[in-house]
Amino acid sequence: MRPATPLVRLEDISKGYGDRQVLREVNIDLRPGEMTSLTGASGSGKSTLISLLAGLSTPDEGRVVVDGEALSALDDAGRARIRGRQIGIVLQSGNLVPFLTAAENIDLATRFSDGRADRTGDLLDELGVADRRDHLPRRMSGGQAQRVAVAIALANDPDLLLADEITGQLDSTTADQVMRTIVDAGRRRGLTVFFVTHDHEIAARAERRLVLEAGEVHER
Repeated sequence: MRPATPLVRLEDISKGYGDRQVLREVNIDLRPGEMTSLTGASGSGKSTLISLLAGLSTPDEGRVVVDGEALSALDDAGRARIRGRQIGIVLQSGNLVPFLTAAENIDLATRFSDGRADRTGDLLDELGVADRRDHLPRRMSGGQAQRVAVAIALANDPDLLLADEITGQLDSTTADQVMRTIVDAGRRRGLTVFFVTHDHEIAARAERRLVLEAGEVHER
């Protein structure tokens, strides 16, 4: 039985840009070890929600609470501390430094992970890209690059893994392989996983399915 206390709680979150209201009084609880997907139309605010969860931006109203700590009550350094200690993020593209190898990209991430021991080799093995260890991003396929990006997101041994449309530029077979990697890693580690996707088949892999429509989040 999962603990009743959520790892992450969004309380009455509203966010807008100019005259455009993107999120309206959104309430979500993300429980420890649970995988949640979010679908919605392009431009509906899915990436904004990921940004708020990561503490990369702050809401106009409401609170994002991670492990009992309200992110909006912290300054930039405080939110960065929470990210470095508890949150891993995978984006659709631009995750890798182009002039560093796979191993060097992961090494860079481990240096900013609250002093945790270097686990680059273990992460490359776990994500199935050990054979790309010395390859630059341009010498990797899209799926290989995304698996390295997942390894980077896991470098700080997070409690929360966020993924934003990470299969959007991949073919269906590769997208399936990358999502299977995330699902397996989440289950092995007991992570809370929240991922955004436009693909309803991929969304169905999650234990909970949410949809964002007209600024409001509903459970499917």
